[in-house]
Amino acid sequence: MADVIVVGGGIIGLTAAIRLCEQGAEVTVWTPSGPEETVSAVAAAVWYPTHTIYEPRLLAWAAATYDRFRREALAGVPGVLVRETRNLERDGAAGEPWWASAARGLRYRPAEPPWTREIRFQAPLVEMDTYLPLLRERLLANGARVVRRRVDRLDEALLEAPVVVNATGLAAGGLCGDPEVYPVRGQIVRVANPGITVSVRDLGDPSTYVHPRSRDVVLGGTWQENDWNTALDPATSEAILRRCVALVPELAGAPIVGEEVGLRPARNGGPRVEAEKWAGGTVVHAYGHGGAGMTLCWGCADEVAALAS
Repeated sequence: MADVIVVGGGIIGLTAAIRLCEQGAEVTVWTPSGPEETVSAVAAAVWYPTHTIYEPRLLAWAAATYDRFRREALAGVPGVLVRETRNLERDGAAGEPWWASAARGLRYRPAEPPWTREIRFQAPLVEMDTYLPLLRERLLANGARVVRRRVDRLDEALLEAPVVVNATGLAAGGLCGDPEVYPVRGQIVRVANPGITVSVRDLGDPSTYVHPRSRDVVLGGTWQENDWNTALDPATSEAILRRCVALVPELAGAPIVGEEVGLRPARNGGPRVEAEKWAGGTVVHAYGHGGAGMTLCWGCADEVAALAS
């Protein structure tokens, strides 16, 4: 019998499981699919608290995650990079963004219209197709078990462990009757990298972003709330390409190497991370991170591990 069962194999579930293993817990992860099939695998996975409002604990999670990925990049962990980043603002803001202390070293520059300011900083970027399988390997090396299993009720896991971590993302709405959970559709285009190394993000509506990885560049994006459609929309891809080439002309003519759609697991009121007593044990909820799962994951994992213990 495991000490803890983590239900969910995306970035939130895997990082929480690793933290629990590091505490000495015997951990089993239940996931209906491999890491490459999770919504985390579709993410651009660049550190930035997208559509996240200020809360002290979210700032702490973001800072801890930023530091963790910086250390991993310096240590040469596969799939972890740090990119110089340009945020182009349009709202006329003059003060520091709420997340500034987590990123550290922000520089502010004037910008030509339609932008009102440019913020430069260094941001971790994670290539999820490399990093998620690496996390799974770390778990196995630490003695954890990873089981392909879909659950209809969290009680199933409580029959086999006294503590269950609910990291089920969008599925949490049904599993624990949370009406605040909703999908946010995101569509991206990936093109071959023509030699770009700087991330650019235009904070307009819709937001436009260009995130260069080692072999390709992730272009986006969309933020379509309560849209469950996972089919690719060619018109959306064309619009993304037009906006991104206008923003970074070096992308013109870069061949398309992939197009993907994912449903971000958003929640009204922000992420739910708390322990709840159930018949048969304790459920630690960890879901509702929206488009900021990568940005908050390691800091959130610290809190999940503390709650589970």
